[in-house]
Amino acid sequence: MSAVACFEKPPLIHGPAETYEWPERRIRLTDDMNDFWVFGYGSLMWRPDFDHIEAVPALLRGAHRSLCVYSWVHRGTEERPGLVLGLDAGGSCRGLAFRVHGHRRDEVVDYLRAREQVTMVYREAWRPVTLADDGRSRVTALCYLVDRAHEQYAGVLSLDEQVRFVRQGRGKSGPNPEYVLNTAEHLEELGIVDRTMRSLASRLRD
Repeated sequence: MSAVACFEKPPLIHGPAETYEWPERRIRLTDDMNDFWVFGYGSLMWRPDFDHIEAVPALLRGAHRSLCVYSWVHRGTEERPGLVLGLDAGGSCRGLAFRVHGHRRDEVVDYLRAREQVTMVYREAWRPVTLADDGRSRVTALCYLVDRAHEQYAGVLSLDEQVRFVRQGRGKSGPNPEYVLNTAEHLEELGIVDRTMRSLASRLRD
């Protein structure tokens, strides 16, 4: 998918954000009240904002962290989109797995849907992740995977293109550079090597 030029608005296919209603992009919840896990790979790592019992370094296989989503709400607008992270198909991703008490399941999932699925660019999915704390076996975690068919999917952008979009982006959650720098710093603190995020953060600090 070719990148749109800086300051241009990506094409709108399905209408304004308020009209998005794609229930197939949401998992079915059961009445199971056991504890469950949520996988964080971007801002959830440094600002989860939901009640959890523990946060454990974890590895997800089959998807990788990528700055591949045009942000129209949290870190940009439709007229001046920013860029945010998505879990894109292929590779692997190191992040944090949050264990949530079963009795808080509905409120946490409702919160995550309000935060992550404003325009339904992400799909909810259960995926196995490997915890890195004490060699415990894999757990199944709730993940938010980018939908490549969505008009906000940016695909693979050059570093220069990423810098331009991030520098222009500002949305209801604040300026786009803040989001990228916080994520890059948290990855460094966790000992997670992400060369793309490191290079982008370095350019933004110049």
